[in-house]
Amino acid sequence: MKYLDPKADLTFKKVFGEHPDLVTSLLNALLPFERDDEKIVSVEYLPAELVPETPLKKNSIVDVRCKDAAGRIFIVEMQMIWSPAFMSRVLFNASKAYVRQLGDGSDYKLLQPVYSFNLVNDVFLPYVEGYYHDYRIVHMEHTEKVIEGLRFVFVELPKFKPQTFSEKKMHVLWLRYLTEIGEKTYNVPQDLMDVPEIKKAVDQLEQGAFNEAQLQGYDDFWDAVRVEKTLLSDALDEGLRRGLQQGLQQGLEQGVEQGRTKERLEIARNFKESGIPVDIISKNTGLSVDEINSL
Repeated sequence: MKYLDPKADLTFKKVFGEHPDLVTSLLNALLPFERDDEKIVSVEYLPAELVPETPLKKNSIVDVRCKDAAGRIFIVEMQMIWSPAFMSRVLFNASKAYVRQLGDGSDYKLLQPVYSFNLVNDVFLPYVEGYYHDYRIVHMEHTEKVIEGLRFVFVELPKFKPQTFSEKKMHVLWLRYLTEIGEKTYNVPQDLMDVPEIKKAVDQLEQGAFNEAQLQGYDDFWDAVRVEKTLLSDALDEGLRRGLQQGLQQGLEQGVEQGRTKERLEIARNFKESGIPVDIISKNTGLSVDEINSL
C-alpha cells in the first residue's frame, strides 16, 4: 500500500477537515487540557476563510476551524515553512475569531476561549530545547495570573522524537502519524494501526483514494513548498552576503582610520620630543592640543 504525506494541504484537510472525530482526537491529545472535563466531546466545522498574505505563502487559508458544544473555537493550521510573518498571522486570526463571537449588544461574559493550534514543519526556535510551545497572556512577575481567552500552541515537528512520555500515548502517536508517514511509507507500524483513530487517519492517506486531479494538486503543493524554501534560502543567503560585505567594508575603513590615527600620534610624539611647539604639531598632524599634550 502506498501513502501520501499527511502534512500536505490536500491530505491534512481530508483527514482533519472532514472527520470531526479525528480532529477531536488530535486536539484532545495535543492541547494542554489539564482536567478531563476540559476535553472536547465533539466539534462542528466552521468555514475556512482567507487570511492576510505573507511574503512567502500567498493566499494562505486556515486549514481547519471548528468549535465544540461549549462554544470554544479551535483554529488548526499546518505550516510548512516558518517565517516571522506567520506568528503575526496566527495572532491576527485568533484575535479576530475571539472578537467575532460578539454580536450587537452581546455580553462580554459570553465570550468563549479561542485555541490556536499550529503544527510547524520547520524549526523556528533553534536554541530552545523542546518541540512543544504553549503561549498564554500572563503577568510578567506572577505567571500564575492569566488573562483567559486566547491560547497559542506551536509544535515544531522536526524536533519531535518518539521517545517521549508513555503517559502521553495519543500525544506521541498523533505526532508519529504526522512525522513518520509519507510517500516512502509502504508498511505502517503496527502500534499505530492498533489505535482506531490513527488507523482511520492512515486509511485516508492511501494514494488510491485520490483521483488524478487531486494527485496533481498534491504534487503542485510540494512544488510550491520547494519554491518557497528556495526563495527563503536565496533571501537569507543574499542578506548574509550583503551583511558580510558591509561588515568587511566597515572593518576595513575602521582599520585604515585606526592605522592613520596611530601614525599621526607617532609623528606627533617625535615632533614633541624634538621640541617643536604644540600648535605647529597640531596644525601639521590634525591632532588636538590636548591629544598632543597627553603624549
